[in-house]
Amino acid sequence: MGLSIRAYARHRGVSHVAVKKAIDTGRITPLPDGTIDPEVADAQWARNTLQPRRAPEHKTPTSQRAQARPERQIPDPVPPPLATSGTSLLQARTVNEVLKAQLNKVELAQRKGELVDRAQAVSHVFKLARTERDAWLNWPARISAQMAARLNVDAHALHVALDAAVREHLQELGEVRPRVD
Repeated sequence: MGLSIRAYARHRGVSHVAVKKAIDTGRITPLPDGTIDPEVADAQWARNTLQPRRAPEHKTPTSQRAQARPERQIPDPVPPPLATSGTSLLQARTVNEVLKAQLNKVELAQRKGELVDRAQAVSHVFKLARTERDAWLNWPARISAQMAARLNVDAHALHVALDAAVREHLQELGEVRPRVD
């Protein structure tokens, strides 16, 4: 069990509001019971903060000029690592830029004529399949008389046998369902 938010704030030397803000923004993560492990949180705080807070130092000023010109710290140009919970502004901007790039890519492909309308493609495939099915259903009637003459068998019996075989085969083919994503 760790420290409460207020106890961790005292440990850290900041207000409890600053600790709550750090939790909300994902800079530090509390334990499952809501308390804070001070060692882990201190490490996360240092790692996820651009400029770590320093404890006030008691200096004796050497001159008025030194007091007027405080030492400037240059912030680290590398952004902090992405937070584990919550969405940072950097993450939101990154997602936005990725979406823009994807939309531009699709728009370019559409302008180049590389994309097809899904509904139109499905309709075209359906028409092709229906035409193929109808051709197969008409085939026994066209060919059975010629085959019967060559084989010297009853034309009607051959027509009925071919028609049954074609319909059975088309039934098997009809059980296959194409998947369109």
